[in-house]
Amino acid sequence: MKNIFKTMLGAGAIMLAFSSCKNDSYQMGEITAPSDLVLTATVVGKDATHPNGDSTGNVKITLTGKNGISYRVDWDASNAEDFEVLPAGNTATHRYTKNGLFTYTITGKAYGKGGLVTSTVTQTVTVYTKFEPSPALVTNLTNDADKTWNVDKSVAGHMGVGPWSGSSGPDWWSAGVNEKVACCNCFYTASYKFSKVGTGYTLQVTTPDGAFTKTGSLTTLPGIPATGGEACYTYGGGTSAFELTPASSGIAASNSTQTVIKLAGTSTFIGYGAVLKDYEILNITPTTMYLRVQGTETGNAWYLKLKAQ
Repeated sequence: MKNIFKTMLGAGAIMLAFSSCKNDSYQMGEITAPSDLVLTATVVGKDATHPNGDSTGNVKITLTGKNGISYRVDWDASNAEDFEVLPAGNTATHRYTKNGLFTYTITGKAYGKGGLVTSTVTQTVTVYTKFEPSPALVTNLTNDADKTWNVDKSVAGHMGVGPWSGSSGPDWWSAGVNEKVACCNCFYTASYKFSKVGTGYTLQVTTPDGAFTKTGSLTTLPGIPATGGEACYTYGGGTSAFELTPASSGIAASNSTQTVIKLAGTSTFIGYGAVLKDYEILNITPTTMYLRVQGTETGNAWYLKLKAQ
């Protein structure tokens, strides 16, 4: 009798527990898509005399709408999709760095509750950008004719990795003197000849022992294998034009020249076969150059120290 009572008591407890679980209910509420999304784009310095702005390339945008929880913006639909989160107020300013008069398509996106629904709006802007690099910087880089550079293996930190956002430097890793000699000496034997040709510039990359890079989608260099780790890979070098454009990384002028070496095409690189081709000049003298470039993996910044031959 005692055992039967225990059994009945246990069964009742299980049924009560089951009943309790069964009664729990969670609801997100009504999911409403953002609506009435408006993107307002203002080209800085635009007026009757300067219909495409003041030549800085700055454009200020604001996104407004109903039922939006968060907002993001892609500044140039012609490039790979890259939406950045807008800060509080849903307002941001972007600097277009390509010299000349160009039209860009800006895409704004609003995210609803739980990020489950979105609304999108686009607007085109025509912006004029004109950037004149410092004459001293041009002289240091090209000798006003041509100058050849190599990665400087004799100094610590000649290569480093840190976060792309912010200006904290190579916080995650920094190379020691001669660190890559044993595994990847091509990193040091490759040379980079910067030339001033009329009003333009060219870069000639010579790689007697191959290119120091990664593989597959982690490099843009043609002919590099589809798989493999970071190493030296046979590469015949290349030549391309480049521009000197204003920096848009947000690094303070006290820590940067605010000037970028923007390589054309996919056949050239500086030091490391990075995916992107915008190398910000943090510091340059007649004999030394310190660069920062977004690396192979999204979110990484690579730092490179070079010396003039």
